[in-house]
Amino acid sequence: MRSKLFVPGGRPELFAKALAGEADALSFDLEDAVAEDRKATARDAVAQFIAGDAVARAAKLIIVRTNAPDSPHFATDLAAVARPGVTLLNLPKIESPQAVAAAVAAIEQAERANGVTQPIGLLLNIETPRALAAAARIAAAHPRVAGLQLGLGDLFEPHGIDRADPRNVHAAMFALRVAAAQAGVFAMDGAYALLDDDAGYREEAHMARRLGFVGKTCIHPRQVALANAAFAASEAELALARRIVETAARAPSRGAFVVDGRMIDLPFLKRAQALLATAHRAD
Repeated sequence: MRSKLFVPGGRPELFAKALAGEADALSFDLEDAVAEDRKATARDAVAQFIAGDAVARAAKLIIVRTNAPDSPHFATDLAAVARPGVTLLNLPKIESPQAVAAAVAAIEQAERANGVTQPIGLLLNIETPRALAAAARIAAAHPRVAGLQLGLGDLFEPHGIDRADPRNVHAAMFALRVAAAQAGVFAMDGAYALLDDDAGYREEAHMARRLGFVGKTCIHPRQVALANAAFAASEAELALARRIVETAARAPSRGAFVVDGRMIDLPFLKRAQALLATAHRAD
């Protein structure tokens, strides 16, 4: 998931275009991108689109960002979009393991009502100081949690933290990445609001890549190519990953082995396997 494009739920005229685009994942947004008086209309539009044949045929990861679990819209959102074909529900404003457990209970109820047989995973937004402090426990709160997503705008702006200082960005990214690693889930970078600042987007994307994030959020289609380029594996990286996997296959009982003069053990092998799997999906 190198790139995850937000698609406003209240703009159904953009849905098919986004599906035909180059983003690895689409996140249909029922929260911030939709005005209060448009929530029901957006919910119905997204539900109808994700149930269609075009989405079923598309080689894209389908995500829906619901309204916050403590909002009056959450149960209705789930009734509409917790359906087959949705891989992940992106839940905003999660601050505790208890909030995860309560959300999962509501999701399970909606899945039963909608005939969902493959449990839908969770991508949880970490966007407040309280959430960041509890991120590892949040990530480990339930097996449905697939990943954590960093929300720097909500995390920084209310508290006067300067996002232009890369040290601040790195600190938040590192904290979230370590929390995700502790729980064994992926980390996804958040949005970058300056649409005409390609250099700034690239800087954050490359920082996230170096920290082991799987990809970056896009709020405009023009950012998709930037994210895909930043998180694309080089030919040299792929070639090394293939040699690692092939060497491991020839000696499966070895705990560690040498490839290209470097010692390889299980963490390096898992990283190589993940890199090849991501490259295969991108093809």
